[in-house]
Amino acid sequence: MPAEQTAQQVGVVGAGTMGVGIAYVFAMGGYGVHLVEPDTARRDAALATMREAARGAVARGKVEADAADRAIGSVKGLTSVGDLPHGLSLIVETVPERLALKQQVLSDIASRTPELIASNTSALSIDDLAKSVTDPTAFLGMHFFNPVWSLMLVEIVRGARTSDDSIARARAFAEGIGKKSAVVSDRPGFATSRLDLVQALEAIRMVEDGVASAEDIDRAITTAYRHPVGPLRLSDMVGLDVRLDIATHLATVLGPHFAPPKLLQDMVARGELGQKSGKGFYDWPAPASQA
Repeated sequence: MPAEQTAQQVGVVGAGTMGVGIAYVFAMGGYGVHLVEPDTARRDAALATMREAARGAVARGKVEADAADRAIGSVKGLTSVGDLPHGLSLIVETVPERLALKQQVLSDIASRTPELIASNTSALSIDDLAKSVTDPTAFLGMHFFNPVWSLMLVEIVRGARTSDDSIARARAFAEGIGKKSAVVSDRPGFATSRLDLVQALEAIRMVEDGVASAEDIDRAITTAYRHPVGPLRLSDMVGLDVRLDIATHLATVLGPHFAPPKLLQDMVARGELGQKSGKGFYDWPAPASQA
């Protein structure tokens, strides 16, 4: 790995599904990683998930065992944003898709004076989030995709005041962890969430209307259109609560065609969140260790 990567330190705030994946790819890419998660059990589970993923990479011949052990062993688990060192190269916020929560966390992150701050939001306005940081020119979106360790894109979202230098830095970070990047403007849903959510919501409505089972809808999409995974299985992997949050937000800014179906609302209310809860449109063998 390049020497400059080993010298760079990255913070990741939040050890949910996305935070774990983002911390993992930066650690395996040779960056020093500080993972913030106040819940001890969730933090421990996140580290265990990363170790398991690293073992899988070793078994597939992607990395040597010693290198994987060093990478994951170097991840520092922290309990609060205030524990992060000052002046990190990058801090990525990965907390749930709720504006007030993200704004508070980003304000706390800004107090640690990193060189660059990124939000992993998949739908919220970068300009709205930028109101909480001290230097909007060094703030942008870095939208990763689940599972982070296997999906290659990082959607980089430029806010109204994001500098060209910050965009270049974000692209360099993406390249440093083996990802490709696409730069998009700060518009509701960006590019990927708008495209993905339209299909996911329509698939949920089809289940709701009795058009076909979840399995058959997914089989139709993967077989006829060569998608690697169907929209309902993918929704389970993303988290049905995440789908609901994004749909609710986009419905307010883009119109009722993004309104969440009642079936989705009911499933979330019952705690059927997909893979992380063990049940969604599919039954999963065991609840995932991260949420």
